[in-house]
Amino acid sequence: MEQTLVQNGAVKKVQFLPAVNDDHGGVIIELEKPMDPNVFHIMLRSSLRQWKLQGEKVVWIKLPIELVNLVETAVKEGFWYHHAEPHYLMLVYWIPKIENTIPANASHRVRIGAIVLNEKRELLVVQECSGKMKGKGIWKIPTGVVEEGEDIFEGAVREVKEETGIDTEFLEVLAFRQMHKSFFGKSDLFFICMMRPLTFNLQKQDLEIEAAQWMSLDEYAAQPFIQKHGIFKYIKDLCFAKAEGSYPGFTPVPIKSYFGEPTSYLYFNEDGLVQETTAIYL
Repeated sequence: MEQTLVQNGAVKKVQFLPAVNDDHGGVIIELEKPMDPNVFHIMLRSSLRQWKLQGEKVVWIKLPIELVNLVETAVKEGFWYHHAEPHYLMLVYWIPKIENTIPANASHRVRIGAIVLNEKRELLVVQECSGKMKGKGIWKIPTGVVEEGEDIFEGAVREVKEETGIDTEFLEVLAFRQMHKSFFGKSDLFFICMMRPLTFNLQKQDLEIEAAQWMSLDEYAAQPFIQKHGIFKYIKDLCFAKAEGSYPGFTPVPIKSYFGEPTSYLYFNEDGLVQETTAIYL
């Protein structure tokens, strides 16, 4: 973008970087074509002066991986790293002379653990061939990481299928744990999910799973490690409680918004509510 400015009676053309307004009083620069670092430096300085005059609060630069040669220039102008994805790096600059209110990058990783019980009171269990459990002979429930844009119940169904070949139906979230400083300094949210098996023939994933089988609850619970280790002990207790039908969990209910956001899911004990819950607006 080019703008004509008059300074001390002289007319000159000033080029600004292409940017769009965000929803929070800032602008986002999205660069796509190669640019000489010196040209970028001149345009960045001119753009920052203009945005300061306009009262903008924050400036974001989204740099595709092909333009990483511009990172040093931006950092020298006061930008810092905010987050990175496989195909781009995001830098940010806070303009006002007050403490910045820029939210931190994603602070949590979301994982699931799947309790899959059949009608014989047998639990679907696996032994992992990597990580802390490798080579210890410990049978555990299938676990995994929820992917970006994936709901918890979808991730649980996918992970069970990938690790064991078993098709399942998601029933409930039974419990969850929050643990800090878990993955590159981020926090970990671990949701324990109740699943109903739809198929029963095992086909384990060779890359991550050493073995998979259906195991009686009593045999699973008898493992010394399960009896002593905190979260594994509670998972065992949840298994027995669900086998006896004495523990209600949380089911996903689709939520619509007045503000045009995509449908999301609220997890709660729907049976515990008296009022109709099919049309909730948050």
